[in-house]
Amino acid sequence: MKCQIALLITLTSGFVLTASAQTPVGSAPAGPAKIAVIAFQAAVGQTNEFRRNYADLQKKYEPKRQQLKTLSDEIDKLTKQLQTQGGTLSDAERASRANSIDDKKKQAQRIAEDAQNDFQQEMQEVFGGVASKVGDLLTSYAQQQGYTLVVDSSQQQQQAPTVLYWNPSTDITKSIIDAYNLKSGVPAPPPSPAAAESKPAAKPPVAH
Repeated sequence: MKCQIALLITLTSGFVLTASAQTPVGSAPAGPAKIAVIAFQAAVGQTNEFRRNYADLQKKYEPKRQQLKTLSDEIDKLTKQLQTQGGTLSDAERASRANSIDDKKKQAQRIAEDAQNDFQQEMQEVFGGVASKVGDLLTSYAQQQGYTLVVDSSQQQQQAPTVLYWNPSTDITKSIIDAYNLKSGVPAPPPSPAAAESKPAAKPPVAH
C-alpha cells in the first residue's frame, strides 16, 4: 500500500493548505500567527474510507493478478520443457515452441501493463476523492482552531520551502484523521490475517 500511495505524490504536492488562503483578504484574525503541521498524504491514506476503498480496489484486481500468475507459471513450465527437451527436438519444433513462449510473454506484458495503468488511474481517483474531502475538513478544522497557516510536511515540491523543524505539538495529522473518520462514519477495516497472526498470543493466567 505504501508503494502505491507513493505514486500519488503529484496529487497532493500542491496541498500546502492555509486557512488564510481560504479566507478573504483583510479578514484574518489579529494577533500572532498560529501554525500547524500535517502529513497530508499520510492523513488521507490512514482514513477508514480510503483504507476501505483501497481494499475494494485490491479485490477488484485480484482476478487479473491470478490470470498473470497462471500465465507466468505456464511460461516457466514451457521454458523448462524447452530447455530439457531441446536437444531431442527438430529445429522447426524447437523454433515453434520458442515462438509460442515469446507470444505468451508478450501477452503477459500487455496484460500487466494494461492492468497497471488501469489500477493506477483508479487509485488516483480513489485517493483524489478522499483527499478532496479531507482537504475541505482540514480547512474547516483550521478555521475553527484559529490556525493562520497549515503546512504540509509530506514530500515538498522542489520550488516549495522545506520544513526543517516543527514542534510535535503542532502536528494535527491524527486529529484530522480522527475527525474525518468520525464525519465519514466509515468503520475501521478489520485487520488483515497477516497482521492478526503477528500479534503475540495472550499469556495464560498464572495459577495461584
